[in-house]
Amino acid sequence: MVPDTQTTKHQRKECYSVKENFEGQILDWFDHFHANPEVSWKEFKTTETIAGILDELGVTYRRFDDVTGLFAEIGEGEEVIAVRADIDALWQEVDGVWQGNHSCGHDANISMVLGALMYLKDKPLHKKIRFIFQPAEEKGNGSIAMIERGALDNVSHLFGVHLRPAEELPLGKVTPSIHHGAGVFLEGKIIGTDAHGARPHQGKNAIDAVAAIHQFIKSIYFSPFESYSAKLTKIVAGGGSVNIIPGTAEFAIDVRAQKNDVLNQLQSKIDEGLGGIGALYGIEIQWDWYDFVPGAEVSTDAEAIAREAIRSVAGDEVLAPPVITSGADDFHFYTIRKPELKATMVGVGADLKPGLHHPKMTFDRSALDLGARILAGTLQRA
Repeated sequence: MVPDTQTTKHQRKECYSVKENFEGQILDWFDHFHANPEVSWKEFKTTETIAGILDELGVTYRRFDDVTGLFAEIGEGEEVIAVRADIDALWQEVDGVWQGNHSCGHDANISMVLGALMYLKDKPLHKKIRFIFQPAEEKGNGSIAMIERGALDNVSHLFGVHLRPAEELPLGKVTPSIHHGAGVFLEGKIIGTDAHGARPHQGKNAIDAVAAIHQFIKSIYFSPFESYSAKLTKIVAGGGSVNIIPGTAEFAIDVRAQKNDVLNQLQSKIDEGLGGIGALYGIEIQWDWYDFVPGAEVSTDAEAIAREAIRSVAGDEVLAPPVITSGADDFHFYTIRKPELKATMVGVGADLKPGLHHPKMTFDRSALDLGARILAGTLQRA
């Protein structure tokens, strides 16, 4: 007897019953978090709300005295499968008013992860599943705080989830991995000597050094097969008088690469170049690197688990190829700190426009339930 292809496809999916439809609840959660954004390290009410939801669900969790965020767990066993949701918002100007704003979609991430918990909490589980609600992703160091408080204890697999811009992933498509790039910032100060505009030979012009720095970073070349960039993002020099040659200036450089080792090479080149420019112009240049965020180290095993979950839950037509993006995410500190960890971040297409971090960012909310179901299927398979 020839099997019915539609029936076979339906049976292949890990479909949840009609009674197990939590989309309305997921959207309610999203509406609440979206309307109550809190910036990095100040997610007090957000943490309190998540704790209240877990109390209502009868799920155990652990909070911290010194930082926001929490861990929740379901299931049994020694081995732990973990999933991370970032919970902070950006501080951003919206219609002329500075305010907290979830323009990076972390309100969506919280809602999808809570939705996955709902879909899994009454299922038979042979391992523990840890739900990490992490603060301060936008500061680039919230993951470190969670690691220091035991987020990765006994964890073999870690999964993340994030909405993707429409230009990367269309609505109705889900990718098993997001390959973020690495990034780091530099703040520097040039210390020369002021001089009268008519006597430039008596001073040491900081603007000359800034121009040299700009030219230098544009002349750094690696293999054309690598993706990388370095650019000046801040220059502050001079005062109220235009007839004074400024001896001091402040500057900043944004440095990015798709691979961590290429970023390291870029940093070394810039260090070397700044030292040389200081010597050439006879001035002092001080600088510090900060807010390093590593590039993705995607596990093929974790990626395969997510890929099969997408196919099983939503069908082959929903599966999209891996997304490679120049954006960064502190999720990847988890794999840097624990190299044997098998990790990947699932990307969900949601017709997100104009883009992440745009103050008026919008997306199709129908993607949230799909993301929660696929995440639940991924965690269950792991």
